Amino acid sequence: MKRMKGIVAALTTPFTDNDCVDYDAAYDSAKFLIDKGIQFLYPCGTTGEMHLMSVEERKKLAETIVSAAAGKASIFVQCGAMTTRDTCSLIEHAKKIGADGVGIVTPTFFSMSDEELIEYYKAAAVCAGKDFPIYIYNIPQCSANDISADVCRKLAEEYENIIGIKYSWNDAGRISDYVRIKDYSFSVLVGMEGHILPYLSMGCDGVVSGCANAFPELFVAMYRAYSEGNGGQALRLQRRIDDLLKILTPDHSIARVKAAQHMRGKNYGRMRAPLQALDQAAYVEMEKALKDFL
Repeated sequence: MKRMKGIVAALTTPFTDNDCVDYDAAYDSAKFLIDKGIQFLYPCGTTGEMHLMSVEERKKLAETIVSAAAGKASIFVQCGAMTTRDTCSLIEHAKKIGADGVGIVTPTFFSMSDEELIEYYKAAAVCAGKDFPIYIYNIPQCSANDISADVCRKLAEEYENIIGIKYSWNDAGRISDYVRIKDYSFSVLVGMEGHILPYLSMGCDGVVSGCANAFPELFVAMYRAYSEGNGGQALRLQRRIDDLLKILTPDHSIARVKAAQHMRGKNYGRMRAPLQALDQAAYVEMEKALKDFL
């Protein structure tokens, strides 16, 4: 089964001024990233404002991204939703339209026991079928649920299509525990862009990056240097990424990523209310800070 690897772009979702999903802009965004060397696209995740979209909007957006990729990149659609029913509906749709796999976040707000989390992912695994890959998506600071290595191990041992995890928290001990699942064959991707190199060295497969939407070349170059064994160049580029993150991720990072896309000549839309775009003063300040990157 296909696994995500290297730089995975967690796509933003463009919205029009009248608060509709801008599917044409989403198509263009995917093409831009592919042209810049991104090989894996991850739509409908946190950076994509997933919970602010309806199930039908998410399905149509997934279709748009699969169409844009046209065999030139792999698509893993984030299908986690607030109910098991909606999650399974999104998984079935992703499989039907030719996505390469899915990521699945837990329902949010309501804290769940380990038994409840296991039943949720079991239902998803059965729904997907044994040959369709699933990544568990653990973002405890947003979801109100934390998925332990023991839970992942139980699921991965019972369901061969649960092949890995995307972990968006900075806990090296936990990441090490994930990496060792199934004799180191469990695929682990991180969401902490400031620690890509050390986590790659621990055995992680890559990073799922929101900031790569705006500056894909920098992330692609860093991973290429690492893959080719050029550690010095990879470290220099990681430090460059760290400087970028200080500008893009201090607060409201999705709005900042969309603003940076706009600064690069790509008008990929507004935020969906109640989230708000950067105000003009913040936009100008950020543009000045990014002058060496633009």
